[in-house]
Amino acid sequence: MEEVRSALAEDRASEDMTTRLLGAAAEGSAVGHFIAEDRFVVAGLPIADLVFRELDSEACLEPHTREGNWTEVRTTIATVRGTTRALLAGERVALNFLQRLSGIATLTRQAVDAVAGTAARITHTRKTTPGLRRLEQYAVRVGGGVNNRASLADAVLWKDNHWAMLVAARATLADALATAPPGVLVMVEVESEAQLDEALAAGVRHLLADNQPPARVAGWVRRASPGVTIQASGGITPETARAYAEAGATLISIGALTHSAPAAAVRLEIAVKS
Repeated sequence: MEEVRSALAEDRASEDMTTRLLGAAAEGSAVGHFIAEDRFVVAGLPIADLVFRELDSEACLEPHTREGNWTEVRTTIATVRGTTRALLAGERVALNFLQRLSGIATLTRQAVDAVAGTAARITHTRKTTPGLRRLEQYAVRVGGGVNNRASLADAVLWKDNHWAMLVAARATLADALATAPPGVLVMVEVESEAQLDEALAAGVRHLLADNQPPARVAGWVRRASPGVTIQASGGITPETARAYAEAGATLISIGALTHSAPAAAVRLEIAVKS
């Protein structure tokens, strides 16, 4: 996987100066235990496995829980076996992936649980770590969320700056959207009643209510015809997500899932394999 190889190259894992000092002992067999130091939703074990396989083709990571499960403090979530060299060189990279992805999955699960019993789904934004978007969006899925557009080429998302350019050009939204490729998803951010009216008149079926209070979202849901998706976004947290779900938003995007999720606390204890 490209992300794993890039992370190992960044850490220059194949040039581990410290482990070289072990000499021949570095090629002996070792075992490592990934231990949870907090309660979190597990995500990233397959990625950690790939880290060690890149360094030792015979390395093997055995999960003791499934992706998406909660784990408790002091629980061993996986065991990895391989050469001492591979385990020591890959330790930090594997932990970085596991801690980061588990943190995202945990925050996502908290948001998903907060809207349980409603029709709302939790999704991410494009506020991801450069180079890690694919993995971070995977972690959102593990946490129970759904994926949004992965890149600028996946869908049309008309936002505030596009509105500003449209006004400057003295054009209409309908005219602009008329040139969108057939079959491409079109989402339009609306921040006022006037923009809402123009978007609905243009036949937009996916509206993004950005930085709007739940009461206004509820009003816009009532104005939109059945089948129109209302997506709420802008500073929403697991603690406030329920209000937007009850207002009728069917999709709630939370940028914090990928840009502010606390890393899960995991450590790797390595010992010589007997």
